[in-house]
Amino acid sequence: SDLREQEERGELLQPLIFVLLVLCSVLLYFKVSLMDPGFVKPEEEPEAGEAEGQSLVIPQATGDVKLRRCGYCLVKQPMRARHCQLCQHCVRRYDHHCPWIENCVGERNHPLFIAYLSVQLVVLLWGGHVAWSGLYFQQSWEWLQHNIFLLLSFFLIVIFTIVVLLLLVSHLYLISCNTTTWEFMSHHRISYLRHSELENPFDQGIILNLWRFFC
Repeated sequence: SDLREQEERGELLQPLIFVLLVLCSVLLYFKVSLMDPGFVKPEEEPEAGEAEGQSLVIPQATGDVKLRRCGYCLVKQPMRARHCQLCQHCVRRYDHHCPWIENCVGERNHPLFIAYLSVQLVVLLWGGHVAWSGLYFQQSWEWLQHNIFLLLSFFLIVIFTIVVLLLLVSHLYLISCNTTTWEFMSHHRISYLRHSELENPFDQGIILNLWRFFC
């Protein structure tokens, strides 16, 4: 492959960058997987409504929508929070529970989750290129025996690349609209969205939505 040839020639810059990217993606995975995604704690209840009001634009025509107490963990839920049955906690600005990281994606780890997907996509694209560069196609059984694992690796990389790319694009689209996966999929079941005159009352325009999310 290209990286192997560069390593043999003593050109270690690109192999080193590739290894660092892989290491970075692994560290981001564990960081997103193990960190608190924004669990609502009982001691935060008195200030939950105030903090949520300062960080978000409250939807129009939501005067009748009140902060409700979770029926599972009994904490008062801020707007856009939801209880996760798998984590057994209410999560602020709940997006979804990701089986890939075995954790919720919420207010605190959502930006890092996007960073993880971005780095992972770069690693997969580069890894696909490296695998392809090591393949020299010949119509013989001997060639297949020597290249079967590299060929399988390439196809697996292609599949994972498509999955990560679609996931990243969908999340960036939702972020640009200032909505979450849960709100997008369950709009008709969420009280503060059903009672709003606007389809998405949190939308402040693409630039401001991205700024508020990442900065």
